[in-house]
Amino acid sequence: MPLTPMDIHNKEFSRSFRGYDEDEVDQFLDEVVQDFEKLYKENLELKERIGLLKEQLEYYKSMESTLKETLVTAQKTAEEVTASAHKNAELIIREAEQKAQKIIQDANEQVVKIRMEYEETRKQVQIFKTRFKTLLQEYLQTIEREAESPSVEAEQ
Repeated sequence: MPLTPMDIHNKEFSRSFRGYDEDEVDQFLDEVVQDFEKLYKENLELKERIGLLKEQLEYYKSMESTLKETLVTAQKTAEEVTASAHKNAELIIREAEQKAQKIIQDANEQVVKIRMEYEETRKQVQIFKTRFKTLLQEYLQTIEREAESPSVEAEQ
């Protein structure tokens, strides 16, 4: 059973002729020394362990700080990448809209040009039909006139 401070305080030595019994005092001092040694060693070990735990605690605090900084940096980088992606997307959309407008404008111009060509061709066909009809009518009239005057041919 370990020795307590009360045991030391309450210990009474029996009296002998020349004072305390030396063997009893020596035995008690041996117990005190053993218990004190155990406590002293245990105290040293605990102090050493506390030192190691403090070092580990500092290491983990440092790691926590580094992780927090890394997390903040990662969040900032993610926000920057997201913002950059949004800007790029907006730029791509604007360029696509401009290209689409140009394509629509070119298509409209081609439609107008084709309509003009169509109208010009239709007019030319109409003019051709009219001229051809006129030419045919002239030939028909000439044939009819020649048919009415057969004598002219016979005389020749």
